[in-house]
Amino acid sequence: MQQEDIWDAETALRYDTPGIGMFAPEVVGPTVDRLAELAGEGAALEFAIGTGRVAVPLAARGVPVTGVELSAPMVRQLRTKADEATIPVVMGDMSTTVAPGEYTLVYLVFNTISNLLSQPEQVRCFRNAARHLAPGGRFVIELWVPELRKLPPGQGAVICRSEPGYFLLDTYDVLRQHVVSHHFRFDDTSQAELFRSPHRYIWPAELDLMAQLAGFELESRHADWSGAPFTADSPSHVSVYRLPPAP
Repeated sequence: MQQEDIWDAETALRYDTPGIGMFAPEVVGPTVDRLAELAGEGAALEFAIGTGRVAVPLAARGVPVTGVELSAPMVRQLRTKADEATIPVVMGDMSTTVAPGEYTLVYLVFNTISNLLSQPEQVRCFRNAARHLAPGGRFVIELWVPELRKLPPGQGAVICRSEPGYFLLDTYDVLRQHVVSHHFRFDDTSQAELFRSPHRYIWPAELDLMAQLAGFELESRHADWSGAPFTADSPSHVSVYRLPPAP
């Protein structure tokens, strides 16, 4: 599965769920609050901007936002909410694509760095973030913690979510640190809809080493955007990396 094939026109049209799920105010609000604080008086660059779930409200807060995005259909959906002058987007891969300008903040939300399926690509993503930042600039990553403690020997899958009409099943390849997420949606008929996406999971310590290779230091790590403490039982984290300030 190639990322360009996954994030197609059909997926882009159904991606937005206004007011619920990832688009619920209690999800988006703390994310935008924290990113606006970190951007300060500067501009922000979102890698894998998608349909603008975070970029649109962040720009509305007065933060200049530019995006990098691989999927043209996702950008077309973004354009129903913000034009090119409001939120410029450069088409391309977040590990190599360069956007014009200098930024105080680069950010990657909702596990998206795991869409890069090899360690070298993920390291290049950190270096690409550093390339765009002013001295003292920050790179923020929201990422889930691999649920391998739920995976007993001989079992290759974990049920991550189960609710009426939907469940999420992750299958693991622990040798390559690969996961395929299987999203099943169904109703009272005999038919079900399946959406799959591949990922390469990253342990927090490995993520920190990638950051060091690109010249970053870990500034903070919390369990969520509101600043809850990160613990051994946290299912995800928001990690803030910072470049050294100018001498």
